[in-house]
Amino acid sequence: MIEMFQPDFMQRAFLAAVLVGVTAPSIGIYLVQRRQALMGDGIGHVALTGVGLGFLFQANPMWTAVLVCVLGAVVMELVRARGNQRGDIALAMLFYGGMAGGKLLVSMSSQSGAGSLESYLWGSILFVSPGDLAVIGLLAAVVLAVTVGLRRQLFAVCQDEEFARVTGLPVRVLNLLLAVMAAVTVTVAMRVVGLLLVSALMVVPVAAAQQLTRSFAATQATAIGVGVVTALLGVGTSYQADLPSGPTIVFLAILTFALFSAIAAPLARRRHRASAEHGPAVCDVALPGGGANSTRGPGTAEGVGAVLETTEPVRAPAGTAVGKPLSGESLSSRGLAQ
Repeated sequence: MIEMFQPDFMQRAFLAAVLVGVTAPSIGIYLVQRRQALMGDGIGHVALTGVGLGFLFQANPMWTAVLVCVLGAVVMELVRARGNQRGDIALAMLFYGGMAGGKLLVSMSSQSGAGSLESYLWGSILFVSPGDLAVIGLLAAVVLAVTVGLRRQLFAVCQDEEFARVTGLPVRVLNLLLAVMAAVTVTVAMRVVGLLLVSALMVVPVAAAQQLTRSFAATQATAIGVGVVTALLGVGTSYQADLPSGPTIVFLAILTFALFSAIAAPLARRRHRASAEHGPAVCDVALPGGGANSTRGPGTAEGVGAVLETTEPVRAPAGTAVGKPLSGESLSSRGLAQ
């Protein structure tokens, strides 16, 4: 077991796995929130064109993939925002155009060996060079700075764009920033997980965390933990069993999802019994006219009035067009009030 950590390429692979395990769920939670779980798949196929350009011009494929992925993600987001075509059509264009262009460019290059292309499609711990690790670390730092530093703003945009626009947030800029960060994450993960499976590491840890957590912050932290653990175990297993790292990591992530799903049902029943035994929950929401109403339950007349007051929809100024308003209760329960 110890000798597994001695080769230099394995040390680089484990470091890259940690960076990928942290970065992919950090951006994936926003994609899941806005029901764009397959966006990473589309960008991953576009990245194949970037890899082909790197092969063709004998440049670092990671940098060319970043440029092509960012361009593709921005175009897709602009098409979605303008409403000229349905989002799924734009996503399909990225799928097919990226795959076709990548294969053509790789075939035209002098580095068109099947082994080198396979390492980008499925991931390989053998091909994480010191230069690749430096690029992965730099890009991962950028993604984490954005996804953690702008957590509230990005969540608001993903939850309700109209509400976010009314509150004064730059919705268009944040949407484009989210698309760019998703593109960068694909490039970060392609060496370890592979372009064809990178979307799974964005989505599956988030889906697993949602089985056990009840707030946005807890889901994000748990998803990152699942991503790191499965990435490390996947790299170690792929070395020991001589398996491709990408499929191994994704398979372990899916097993984790199945385990969390099995645990979630009895936990939910236990919470239900506990709430039934202790009676109605008290209201601990800060009221506009005073302190927290932590002593009055919703069963009293005074408590009912407080709950109604705190769940009154938050409305925009007169004359402002808004979408569905979010109540004070829903803001708190979804993490905006945290």
